[in-house]
Amino acid sequence: MQRDELGHWLRLTLSPGIGNSTARKLLTAFGLPESIFEQSHAALCQVVSAAQATALQSPPENWDDLLTRTCTWVQQGIKTDTAQHQIWTLGHPAYPAGLLQMEDPPLMLYAMGTFCETTATLAALQERSIAIVGSRNPTPQGETNARQFAKALTQAGITVVSGLALGVDGAAHEGALEGAQPQALATIAVVGTGLDRVYPKKHLDLAHRIAQRGCLLSEYPLGTPALAANFPKRNRLIAGLSRGVLVVEAALQSGSLITARLGAEQGKEVFAIPGSIHSPQSRGCHALLKQGAKLVESAQDVLEEFAWAPSAARMPEDAMTQPPDNALLAHLGFDPVSLDALIARTGMDVASLQVQLLTLELDGQVARLPGGLFQRINRG
Repeated sequence: MQRDELGHWLRLTLSPGIGNSTARKLLTAFGLPESIFEQSHAALCQVVSAAQATALQSPPENWDDLLTRTCTWVQQGIKTDTAQHQIWTLGHPAYPAGLLQMEDPPLMLYAMGTFCETTATLAALQERSIAIVGSRNPTPQGETNARQFAKALTQAGITVVSGLALGVDGAAHEGALEGAQPQALATIAVVGTGLDRVYPKKHLDLAHRIAQRGCLLSEYPLGTPALAANFPKRNRLIAGLSRGVLVVEAALQSGSLITARLGAEQGKEVFAIPGSIHSPQSRGCHALLKQGAKLVESAQDVLEEFAWAPSAARMPEDAMTQPPDNALLAHLGFDPVSLDALIARTGMDVASLQVQLLTLELDGQVARLPGGLFQRINRG
């Protein structure tokens, strides 16, 4: 895309009072953005309000500086062998078709990844993609589940879509990268900032690795900071890029439930992993199940729902169906439990019990939770 053409699209997205819906009305009426800015005030008023028409007739503040930065960013991607930088506007061959079916598709998408030179992957993306979302503060088991499901699904050639947030999102991206197949688009991170920023900072390295084996997408101009209002809005893109939405763990007020609702409204399948009835992080999943979400216990359940092969990608059977090889694990169960409760269940003395718990913790089979609680972890 040439600088002038990019400048017209950028100006349209930045014009005050002009959202995606209004911009599409203008594009329908006048054609490309360049034609919009050639119209008289009277002609514009046939489509938008007088105030909006006035806003369109003057370039937005700092528009030229941002255009220069954006062109530089695109050129930087061309000069690297690891991650391409591209901008896709409505009608661009690489613009994901799934987003065009939404009520509010972005006018522009900023993309960073190694796949950007081919549109074939994106054309088939929605047929083999799943969103994995959940709590920013998951239980150890929830984080493990997100990673295991994502790894198994990408091993089957499925693209995992998530939001790069702490907790379940990050674990899903990590698992997808672990299971990535050669030449496949392992994972897509849809972010709520400009692509010249990474939020949270803790995921800077993860974002770089995603750009090398997948893609980062944003509808926000370069320089956009982490604003609270942007993250619920980006959830519609996570849902729009996927065949279905899998919620791993979520409290009742979790933003993940927004993604699930948006997915359902778009006609997507919603999946949920059940958890402990005592865990606040399971209540959102249980609420979805009551509303008709599909209960899943393994990645194979998702693959079978969409008739996605291969069956060899099946995750190990849930450890709940297997007898534990340690008596203490049987007493632990899968709900968080206190030391006093374990003493009552096992009849062990405090010192011996603490030694065994520490051994299991170091072995990754038990997690120590806040409040002096312990929880068994199924790592498959």
